[in-house]
Amino acid sequence: MAARPVAAPIEEIRQTFEESAADEEHFPSTIDPRILHVRVVVGAMQGALRVLDLGCGKGRFARLVKDAVPECQVVAFDLAVAMLRAAAPVLDRCAGSMLELPFPDASFDGLYATESLEHAVDIERAVAELCRVVRPGGQIVIIDKNADHWGRFKTPRWEKWFTAEELNGLLLRHCRQAAAAPISYWEDVPADGLFLCWRATK
Repeated sequence: MAARPVAAPIEEIRQTFEESAADEEHFPSTIDPRILHVRVVVGAMQGALRVLDLGCGKGRFARLVKDAVPECQVVAFDLAVAMLRAAAPVLDRCAGSMLELPFPDASFDGLYATESLEHAVDIERAVAELCRVVRPGGQIVIIDKNADHWGRFKTPRWEKWFTAEELNGLLLRHCRQAAAAPISYWEDVPADGLFLCWRATK
């Protein structure tokens, strides 16, 4: 069972990631496009004209989505301005909280969040917000850590991991379909259960 996260002020979380932006080793600005997490995200966003990378960090996934779908407007959204400074200029960069997304309803064709929802603290509200800004029929991909593996490494006091059923339940309040499956980094390496990939259709 995952430990219950401890509530933290948003400014504490923001400051943590502002400072972490200088740590290229643990918060890199690039990612290998062959990694399965990337391939799933890029594949799901094919055909989209406007996509939101929710909690983009330095925009490493967003840049690859833009490269794969050049006609798509990719919005890189993060809490930390220092992270966004490292994002590619070809992206539309926006800072803010995923609990109060500064976008109209149904304004994106697709949305993805890779290891970012775990930092939202108010997960129910964050899921409601991310679903709100996706149009009916739009695609949502969330890749995050499995609560069944909680404790494998040290985490911030506010971080929360999810079971497949828990996040599915929240997504299905707003989406017509949602499902989760284990995901590995590499296609030829079996998933060990640490990461889950949720796919939903609004």
